[in-house]
This record gives sequence, C-alpha cells and structure tokens, in this order.
Amino acid sequence: MPQVAFTTLGCKVNQFETEVMEGLFKAGGYEVVDFDERADIYVINTCSVTNLGEKKSRQLIRRANRQNPNAIIAVAGCYSQVSPDQVAKIPGVDVIVGTQDRGRIVELVEEVANTSRKVKINAVTDIMQAKEFEDIPLFSIPGRTRAFLKIQEGCTNFCTYCIIPYARGPLRSRSLPSIAAETAKLVAAGFTEIVLTGIHLGAYGRDLTHGSKAVTLVDAVQTVLSAGGNGLLRLRLGSLESVEVSDRLIALMQTDQRLCPHLHLPLQSGDDRVLKAMNRHYTTEQYQALITGIKTSVPGIAITTDIIAGFPGETDEMFESTLAFVNKMDFARIHIFPYSRRTGTPAAGFAGQVPEQEKKRRAQSLQQIADRQTEEFHKSFIGQKLDVLFETTEAAGIVSGLTGNYIRVYTDTIQDSFGQIRSVKLERLYQDGLWGISV
Repeated sequence: MPQVAFTTLGCKVNQFETEVMEGLFKAGGYEVVDFDERADIYVINTCSVTNLGEKKSRQLIRRANRQNPNAIIAVAGCYSQVSPDQVAKIPGVDVIVGTQDRGRIVELVEEVANTSRKVKINAVTDIMQAKEFEDIPLFSIPGRTRAFLKIQEGCTNFCTYCIIPYARGPLRSRSLPSIAAETAKLVAAGFTEIVLTGIHLGAYGRDLTHGSKAVTLVDAVQTVLSAGGNGLLRLRLGSLESVEVSDRLIALMQTDQRLCPHLHLPLQSGDDRVLKAMNRHYTTEQYQALITGIKTSVPGIAITTDIIAGFPGETDEMFESTLAFVNKMDFARIHIFPYSRRTGTPAAGFAGQVPEQEKKRRAQSLQQIADRQTEEFHKSFIGQKLDVLFETTEAAGIVSGLTGNYIRVYTDTIQDSFGQIRSVKLERLYQDGLWGISV
C-alpha cells in the first residue's frame, strides 16, 4: 500500500482542509503516515499570511525532499495560490494546487506517478473567478474529540495588512443540506462538539438564497443544531467580525445551551485612526458597545480577540490609546501579533513602518495586560460548576478539557473521560487554566 504524509501550516481552516485531503487518499487506498517518516508522497498544506509562513512552507518542502528524494511532493494552500511560480522552482515539487481543486489532489498525484515524474503539474487557477464552494465530504473521521466543519470560503474585507482575499477569492458558502449531512455524519461518528469554521465565517450565506429568503450564519447554526439532535452537545463558532454578530445569533446563544458562550471577535487596534488605516469597518466605540451588550445578554461569555502591535503609522500616542482601550475591555484571552510586513498588501508600502524592536516592545506591553485579564476571567469562575469536554491526558493521571466558554480545566478525579462531558467544580488557578474536582 503506498504511503502518504501530510503537514499543515496556518489556521484551523487549513487543518480542516488537510483532513479532507487525507480522507481522499485513504479512500483511494493509501496509508497515511507521520510526516517525519519516509513516505511515497508528501502533501504540504501551506500558509501565506506572513512572509514567515511562506519561509516555513519552503523549509517543509525541502525537508520532504531530503527525507525521500524519490517521493512525489504535492504543495497546496495559500502560498501555492499566491506564488505558484515560486513554489514550482523549489526542487522536488511535482504537484501544485492552490485553494481550489483540492478534490483532485489524488488524481493529480497519480497522473505524475503514471508518467514516472516526467511532468510537473501546476493546477492553480484564478481564484478570483471561483463561484462555488468546493464541497468535499469527509471520507475519514479525524481522531479527536471535537470536529471542525468548514462552511464558508473566501473574503472580501481587504484589510490593508492581509493577503487572504487574494489567496482565497470571493465569498462562497456551503449549502444548508450539505451542512446538515456532514453534521449527521460527525455526530454518528461520536463527536459531541462541532466547530464551524470559514475564512470569513460571518459572511456565510451572502451568496445563497433558500427559497426566496436570504441565508445567514444563524441559518447555518440552526441547521447544525437541528441535524445534530441529542448527540450534539456543543457547537462552537470560529472567528467572526464584530459587525457581523447579529441579535438573532445572541438570542440563539441565550436559548440553546449547546451553542457555546464563546465568541472570537478580532479587534486588531484600540485606536480609530489605526483601524481606518487597516480598513477595518467599525470604531472602538461601536466595538465596545457591542461587547458590553453581549456580556449583558450572555453572562459568563468568553470574548477573545486578536490585536496587531506596531501597524505602520502607529505612533506612541496611538499605541497608548490601544493600551487604554484594551485595559477596560476585560477580554478572556488576547492573541497578540507584532505587525508582519506582508509583500503584496497595501500596508507593506505604507509610510511609518515601526522598527522590529519597537513592535516587540509593544507586543510585550499588550501581553502583560492579556495575561492579567485571562487570569481575572479564570478567577471569576472559581467555586462554580461547569461542564468540561475532556480531550487530553496529561502526566500523572491528570486529564484536561475545555468548558463551553473556553477555559482549560485540569483534574485527577476523573478517569476514562476522553470525548465525554463531565461536570467539574472549579477550585483554583492551575497552569493556563483552572484545577477542578468531579461532582
């Protein structure tokens, strides 16, 4: 049986797409092995969000070629999409697939194999012309406690720092019947939690109609909850733009306990001048009003976010505005990224590029606030009982898992709990989360 190995860089959407490609190879009679092993085929699913992501992609391609110079190497994903000519020049690359046509990955690899590697296939097409969601079902079920379900592709926000709209193309949404079918399959396989993912998840449905009605993310959420039935205990949402959080979505979170009280809403900056330069479509006042309203409607909800430190043109005064704004927001978790100058984006040519050391300093200042706010969020639940989906075995009999509002909980009072949801009383801070006991 021929062996194929995979590796993935980047976001949860990329992880899901790798799982889809793994399933296609398994259905074709291939054995999936670890990327560190000598394989007949290597598939590298690349990232292009930063120049560093592209560098890591090239390193992984070269590593695969060293492990087995006779292997067929297929490169897929965002780096392939935006720079197929660069990828083609890397020694050992045989197949290049972008962010579309991944359903043909096995066919393309076998075409190279049948010609004794005398041809190199570049299957990258103009992603801006893509019209339909590439609906590839999962042919094999990943061995995890929660399952990712991709329902949306593409982005049209065109933030000035981001290459993704050029790598992923226009908005395309998965049909509601397809979402229902995949949900039923995942629940039947034993998954109790599903995470909806997409490149621009909040834009789901803008390209669809259902009868004469417009389709929105809420329709997708309701479809999953209905198709999942009693077997689906949790539904979690991937990253959303704050301006796309609707009253209907919050109302559903209030009425259906399966919809996790956790929203990841990227802020990116706490200064309106920087937000405008980023081409973000909200002000800090609007963002704060939304978060305040959500927290009032859904007590205990976790609001997590992303912030970029050192965006071009961000002065000391602007950064101080960000610090002051973040200080009063009480996020559950903050992901902080020093600005990365991405070739091909408008911001790469902006004046006022911030020196690397200053970006690191600003990121460290933000991290101090982030650490404090996460600790305070965790402390607010000490003494309470929350349901935990256990997924990881730690050392010395300790297991861990996540609450619905995304707190990692550790305990040694529960055994044989993998994939199960148990009630836990939270007692104290522990590592990156809380320690609890079974109740």
